[in-house]
Amino acid sequence: MKPSSSRREFFQTVTGGMMGGALLSLLERETLASSLQPHFQPKAKSVIHLFMNGGPSQMDLFDPKPELDRLHGQSYFDKIAGEVENPQAAGSMMRCPYKFAQHGQCGMTVSEVMPHLAKCVDDIAFIRSMYTTNITHEPALFLAHSGRMQPGLPTLGAWASYGLGSENQNLPAYVVLEDPGKLPVNGTQNWQAGFLPPQHQGTRFRATGAPVLNLKPTFNQPEAIQTLERDLIAKLNFKHKAKRPWQPRLDARMASYELAARMQLEASDALDLNQETEATKKMYGVGGKATDSYGHRCLIARRLVERGVRFVQLFIDFQIWDNHTEIKKGLRGCCDKTDQPVAALLKDLKQRGLLDQTLVVWGGEFGRLPIAQLPGDKNADKAGRDHNKNAMVTWMAGGGTKGGAVHGATDDIGMAAVQDRVSIPDWHATILHCLGLDHHKLVYNRN
Repeated sequence: MKPSSSRREFFQTVTGGMMGGALLSLLERETLASSLQPHFQPKAKSVIHLFMNGGPSQMDLFDPKPELDRLHGQSYFDKIAGEVENPQAAGSMMRCPYKFAQHGQCGMTVSEVMPHLAKCVDDIAFIRSMYTTNITHEPALFLAHSGRMQPGLPTLGAWASYGLGSENQNLPAYVVLEDPGKLPVNGTQNWQAGFLPPQHQGTRFRATGAPVLNLKPTFNQPEAIQTLERDLIAKLNFKHKAKRPWQPRLDARMASYELAARMQLEASDALDLNQETEATKKMYGVGGKATDSYGHRCLIARRLVERGVRFVQLFIDFQIWDNHTEIKKGLRGCCDKTDQPVAALLKDLKQRGLLDQTLVVWGGEFGRLPIAQLPGDKNADKAGRDHNKNAMVTWMAGGGTKGGAVHGATDDIGMAAVQDRVSIPDWHATILHCLGLDHHKLVYNRN
């Protein structure tokens, strides 16, 4: 069998291959830029999605219910038995264990466990009428991220990447800042590309150690040698790909290697918090016992959108907001870890002129019930709340939103959204709309 490329042929064509590769790269960028256009003028250029795994309790954070104080201790299970995941642990009506106060010029009511975010309410639009359709974490998480309750579908970040790409060709369009403690339920499926080309899945950046594994070479080489090596690989890849058309996994793998090479300088710069002032790091809680991890990632998120990353997603340790027991202690612990960093992110984006073009989104996969969930020993002092699919609170701030506003309402006990209800697909469509994308026109032909 004749070799596909002789040694003489290779050395005769390698120079032309380098120049051709460079030209193809420029043409590819120009074609990509012209094809990835919003459907209409966007309000936001990027999204930072602060996903609170587990299901934050709406009536204990942003949706106060005085009626729960009046009904505290009264039985209510018979009225909502079909909505309770753990009937054997169901207790009586339970009031909020915290105090609420009004804040900002808008007079927004916020729980005492979020003192930092309370100072930002004039920049936040609260959605008090969100609901979902499943009370189990796994399908609820699939729904929250992809709009459907089954695995294998593109997530919202993947669609944003597919529809708009990244403004910075040296960084991924979709970055996931995972928690160093533990992955969320469903693991990496929370940022999958599904049937979209695999390069649109979330790229994981770590918060501790090397943020991106194997980003830098194991030994230093002269820049000229590195350039020759990359050009050679590009030429060989091009010939290999030409013989194997219509293989998206191959295309994605080649694209990921090319991106990794471009990321060596850009990503290292974006993730270097030593460039930040001590005052900025302190504002985010970097170095704090409770706030260091989440503050670190919130600051990285700001640096990434500052450099053109389209969609940045932050997860929290496993599902710490899943407060089935001891909600008074547990919910405060969740807020202690996240409240200061999140508020700092909003303030920092605003003072840098980035908030108007960055949509910040906060929320989990569902809400909590107005009744108590009792532990095995039935100790009411250790009570928590069970899952609730009928009501949850999320909020948005920045590009395309109206600060100091409330959309929708729940009933008197926070059991269900009753006014201007917002489904998960509605919520997804709103986020895409802020990015200038019409969800009806955002399609992918798999044929």
